[in-house]
Amino acid sequence: MADYGWDTDRERSFTPLRADGLVPGRVVRAERGLCDVVAETGPVRAIVVPSSGGGDRLTPCTGDWVAVRQAGTATSATVVEVLERRSAVVRSTASRTSRAQVLAANVDTVAVAVSLADPLKHGRIERTLALAWDSGATPVVVLTKADRGADPATAAAEVAEVAPGVEVLVTSATTGEGLDVLTAVLSGTVVLLGPSGAGKSTLGNRLLGEDLLATGAVRGSDGKGRHTTAWRELLPLPHGGVLLDTPGLRGVGLHDAEEGLEQTFAEITGLARDCRFADCAHTAEPGCAVLSAVEDGHLTRRRLDSYHRLQRENTYAASRTDARLRAELERPMKQIARQVRALKQSPNFKA
Repeated sequence: MADYGWDTDRERSFTPLRADGLVPGRVVRAERGLCDVVAETGPVRAIVVPSSGGGDRLTPCTGDWVAVRQAGTATSATVVEVLERRSAVVRSTASRTSRAQVLAANVDTVAVAVSLADPLKHGRIERTLALAWDSGATPVVVLTKADRGADPATAAAEVAEVAPGVEVLVTSATTGEGLDVLTAVLSGTVVLLGPSGAGKSTLGNRLLGEDLLATGAVRGSDGKGRHTTAWRELLPLPHGGVLLDTPGLRGVGLHDAEEGLEQTFAEITGLARDCRFADCAHTAEPGCAVLSAVEDGHLTRRRLDSYHRLQRENTYAASRTDARLRAELERPMKQIARQVRALKQSPNFKA
């Protein structure tokens, strides 16, 4: 259990559950209604009982610690409770609902994989870093496929500008470049995040020391990955800690990630303290320190535009669950609609 991250604090808090005949375990793979758990008694296939309240209290995710009650056989059990999460990587669901999707639980390090074989997408890097910072874990940007990059050093410097406070490492699973440094930096439970084709599973196999994760070539037509990884799974690393591989992310929707955005755009957050107005939106206000930084070249317009775009998205996502905030956002649109209707009803209006 210690190999998977079980510690004295968790053992102490689990004491009342032991008295009820339950044993702790960690979810290494979760499916609908079932999950594979590494328990102190060995690996078990556990049934997940749906929560009567409709929440996710009994919906374990890969990386979760759970309390299980073993059945008649040593390899079967039932998940009774999901233990408190110390951290979680959460994104908005792909559907237009207010639900959040937990990608990984109890993570210590988020390795954001970015392929140097493809053009850098600053916006996607910023978006993924916002998720990583907001999880409570420590993000690391891992530039993969350095052997296929035109100028890895320049690319690393470029990424460092959009990832303040984050270590940026250049690696190649083919040549072994940077893998020793990466192994030293990663700690605890490590989750690999990135789009399909970024080389996450290939990198994971190098860290694991053997080919345990399925890999596949990218499509020649567009350079995109083929979603070889079909599920999230947890595997112990040979030098300590565990690795959580994930399927490629087509979309990285933000869900209540205000703290993550503040960390991702730390330089803008810092500049904002010197704005004349405490509620400055950094758009056209007088005395705005952020706009001044853009004008004098200390901050790029692209960076500020990305900050505004992600802030709007995050606010909209929050409004779908916050009725008061939703009403505030809709008020200007309703006022415009009323003005348009009034104009059309005017006797002087001509279509």
